[in-house]
Amino acid sequence: MILIIIVFALISWAVSSRLKSKFRKYSQIGLSSGLSGREIAENMLRDHGIYDVSVMSVPGKLTDHYNPANKTVNLSPAVYNGRSAAAAAVAAHECGHAVQHATAYSMLEFRSAMVPLQNVSARIINIIFIAMFFGAFFVQGLFSFQTAMLVIIGCYFVFTLFAFVTLPVEFDASRRALAWISKRGVVNRQEHDMAKDALKWAAMTYVVAAIGSLVTLLYWVMMFLGGSRD
Repeated sequence: MILIIIVFALISWAVSSRLKSKFRKYSQIGLSSGLSGREIAENMLRDHGIYDVSVMSVPGKLTDHYNPANKTVNLSPAVYNGRSAAAAAVAAHECGHAVQHATAYSMLEFRSAMVPLQNVSARIINIIFIAMFFGAFFVQGLFSFQTAMLVIIGCYFVFTLFAFVTLPVEFDASRRALAWISKRGVVNRQEHDMAKDALKWAAMTYVVAAIGSLVTLLYWVMMFLGGSRD
């Protein structure tokens, strides 16, 4: 298990480093249209008939996200004020999520519905791991090790399902973003390729996370099956 964690931690670090490198590179190349990330986001929202979503600046780097709860597209300062292929890619991608929300995209709705279950699972598994560390499951036989394993498997199943449901949501948002910035003339051909490359590496972080979650789930399943045979 430790080896698995180390391997995926290294892969995740490599992908994250590559992503940051790509964004640094593409952030230094000025956008031919001269539009800022804020302007791109506002234009994309208007073009899709969305007028109840606000575009805001939030502190940090790569902190960009869409919040469906208060309908805000939140962009980091480098994206909000940026006038580059990287800024265009990120701003349009986050607006892609807003378009998904406005059009009731099924996978986004499914992922949103899973959020409470994901949060509860995270709390449960933290409690279980802490209790296992202190040996609480073996006190007076109140909670058997096998029962604990089943609960852990259930929690990781939720994590894995959430991670894989996230993939089509992210890929679809990027597809919408790239199609719009090209059709609208926000980017030229070269800038479109840069934006596509940046979003590809952003998506890879989700792919690695999903595979890592699946491998962890399979590990606990094998542990349970091995213990059952004993």
